[in-house]
Order: sequence, then structure tokens, then C-alpha cells
Amino acid sequence: MSCNCMTRTSQQECRGILENGGIMAEEKLLVKRNGDFHYPIYFEEDFSNLSQVLRDEQMEGRRICVVADSNTAALYGEAVQKELSMAAAEVLMFVFSAGEPNKNLDTVKDLYRFLIQHEIDRTGILAALGGGVTGDLTGFGAATYLRGIDFIQIPTTLLAQVDSSVGGKTGVDFEQYKNMVGAFHQPRLVYMNLSTLKTLPPKEFSCGMGEVIKTGLICDKDFFQYVQNCQPKVSQMDLAVLASMVRRCCTIKAGVVERDPREKGERALLNLGHTIGHAVEKLKDFQLLHGQCVGLGLIAAGYISMQRGLLTVSEYEQVCSCCASYGLPLTVSGLDPEEVLSATKKDKKMERGHIKFIFMDGLGKTFISTDLTDEEMLAGIREICV
Repeated sequence: MSCNCMTRTSQQECRGILENGGIMAEEKLLVKRNGDFHYPIYFEEDFSNLSQVLRDEQMEGRRICVVADSNTAALYGEAVQKELSMAAAEVLMFVFSAGEPNKNLDTVKDLYRFLIQHEIDRTGILAALGGGVTGDLTGFGAATYLRGIDFIQIPTTLLAQVDSSVGGKTGVDFEQYKNMVGAFHQPRLVYMNLSTLKTLPPKEFSCGMGEVIKTGLICDKDFFQYVQNCQPKVSQMDLAVLASMVRRCCTIKAGVVERDPREKGERALLNLGHTIGHAVEKLKDFQLLHGQCVGLGLIAAGYISMQRGLLTVSEYEQVCSCCASYGLPLTVSGLDPEEVLSATKKDKKMERGHIKFIFMDGLGKTFISTDLTDEEMLAGIREICV
């Protein structure tokens, strides 16, 4: 199985986006399923259009529960509640303690109790305000409460905007295994306020770049090279450049999700770097951010691909240098490679005892294979473990 993404982004197209002032003036992006309209992604510079978007999508007049972690609630909770209240019957706020360790069934139970206490029925809407943890947890809550209610995504981190808010994957961690319990549940809409990226701590922003780089490596060499070349503007938080990157990532992912909504084939390519990345994330007890671990996984997958003759040395070095330029770690300390290998065996992408591993076949091209040997995997793991 290889990637069948849409037309590659040309360097001329990327320049055109910047010269025309970015993407905010462009129309919303539509995620489709089986060729039919499914849900929209809105790209905005603030939250001021939230209430109008609810009206446009015929979701006004309903009760909404905003779900946010303690950090995001302090930053944006009041503004989002105020804007949503202009179109909703009532807006509630459920706040949980920030951090990956709280993305678990206990927090979901607390959310259930809150919804029951406030008598949220099947017409209610959950609104995920925050990063990937919040979106995954909220989506899972929406998928399972009363056998499924509507939810919307309001992602405020780069990682959530370019990856986790699009596609309908929801879930929580279980006994330190990443996303082991979950469901596919598509949002009714995604609303991105791109200005929130300017408030991210550098490490959080770098985390999101791991997913951006991954997206280019999967099926768009020109986009990968664009990401390489625009690092100075990204570091200056140039909103037009950020907007072009976010929209391209969403366009690529939306195309894959449209063709394979439940990960029966092509969608698995979006897991490039995640098999080893998730193992590292678990063994480091989530001390490293998800995007940092994805970056490490990209380095390891690139090395394995190079050893197979699928990547040249120069291409592998480009993967490493691009990750480094955005502040992603190239190595990790304190891990036994054999333990990392063992942890990959618990990966939810295992199929009949074999790991569905994503190889790079040059830059911007990938494929899935189940013939990876333990020796090959160990070689890649040793490349990142010091």
C-alpha cells in the first residue's frame, strides 16, 4: 500500500499563497466521505466568527459543553464561551488538569458525570478547546456518551491543527499504552484560530512541527522542501506562512481520510514515525511531547529505509536536518533499545503478529509493509538511543 495523495504543492504555489496574504481569505476546506459533503474546516485569525459558523452549520440554539484543560481554559475559555453563547442556548465549561497523564478513562468518567449532572441530552454538543489531548478525550467522550453526540473541534496547538483535529480518531491512553481505547467519531466542524499559535511555548510549537514534517514526507516532496526552506519565517511566527502550512497539512490529511475513513489501508501511512515514536513516548513516561517522539520516529524510520536502499544518505540527512532546524531532538537518552523494540510489539497497529511499518521510498513517498525484521527495527532504534 502506497500513498495516493493529491497533487503536490509546487514551490510556485507556496510563494503565491504568501504573496496573496495567506489563506485566511480563502474558503473553508471541506472534508468529504464517499464523495459527499461531510464537515468543514474553518481557518480564522480570531474567535469572532464562532457564533456565525454555528449558525451557518445549523447548530445554533443547542446546549454546548466546552472541554478544555486548565492551561487552555485560562487563556481562551472566557472568550470562546462568550462567542459561543451568542448562538447557543447555554454554554458550560468542563476543565481538567493539563497533561498527557490525564488523558485517561478517569477523566472521561469525570466528563460523563459533569454531563449527567447538567442534564446534557442527545442534542448537546461538546466543543474541544485545546490541543491533541483535549481533542482526543473530548471526541471519545462524544462518541460514547448516550451512544454518540455531536462535537466540534477548536484546536489551539499546531499539532492539533495540522493533525489530530482532522479525521475523527478519538481515544484515551490505558495503562500507559497510547490511544489504546478509542473510537472513530467525526467532528461536525473544525474551527482554527491560527493566532493561537503565537501563544505556544517553543517546545509545544516544535512538537507540532514533527507532524508537519511527517506530512510532507508521506506524499508531498515539494511541501517538505517548502517546510525546510521557510524555517526563518516560521521562527518569526509569520502568520501567512503558518497558515499555508496548516492548510496544506489539512488538505493532505482530509484527502486520505476521505478515501480511508477507518484506516483499512492508505490511512495507516499517516502513522509514519509513530510505531517507534509511541514506544519511546511510553517508555519515557510521557516526559517527551508526542511530536518530539514522532520526530525521533521519523529519524529511526528514515534510517531503516536508508539501510534498505530506499533513501539515499543525502535524503536521510535532510530528514535529520529538517527536524533539528525546528528544535526536535535527534536522539533520546536513558532507554534500552531492546525495551523499545519490545514496546513496539504492543503497538495497536499490529496485525496478526506483524507490525505494519511505514517506509520512506525517497522524500515524499511512503508505503506500508509487514516484513520488517527485529534486526532492522533495532538498528533504527539504536540510531536514536544514546
